Amino acid sequence: MSAQRGKDLLLKLDADGDGSFQTIAGLRARRIAFNAQTVDITDSESAGRWRELLGGAGVQRASLSGGGIFKDATSDAELRQLFFESRIAAFQAVIPDFGTIEGPFQVTALEYGGEHDGEVTFEATFESAGALTFAAL
Repeated sequence: MSAQRGKDLLLKLDADGDGSFQTIAGLRARRIAFNAQTVDITDSESAGRWRELLGGAGVQRASLSGGGIFKDATSDAELRQLFFESRIAAFQAVIPDFGTIEGPFQVTALEYGGEHDGEVTFEATFESAGALTFAAL
C-alpha cells in the first residue's frame, strides 16, 4: 500500500437520520482509533501460568477526532446541537484505500479557537455508541 493523503480521510454526518451523509467540515487533522478490552480468564491451572483471554468477550469501541474549520454555519450548528443535547447520531468515516466505518457516535468534546488575524477553528471528539459496520473500498 502506498502513502495516502490525510486530507482524503473524511468525516460525514447523517443529521436527519435518512441515510444521507454530508461532509461536516474541512478537517485539517483527523484520527480514528479502535480498541477492545480483554477479559482475563487465567487461573492456577493455566499452562505455564501464561495469561489466558476469553475471545469475543471484551467491549469494543471506536474513537474519532478531528480539527479544522467548518464548511458553513449549518455544519457548525448541527455539530454544536448534537453536543449540547448529548444526542447520538450516525457518522461515517471514509478512510482512503481502506474502507468506510459507519455507525452511531456521540460528540464527547467540542472546542473552538482562533488567532486574532485568522479563522475560527474547532476540535471535536466522537465516541462510538453502538455497533459499527465496515465496508472495504
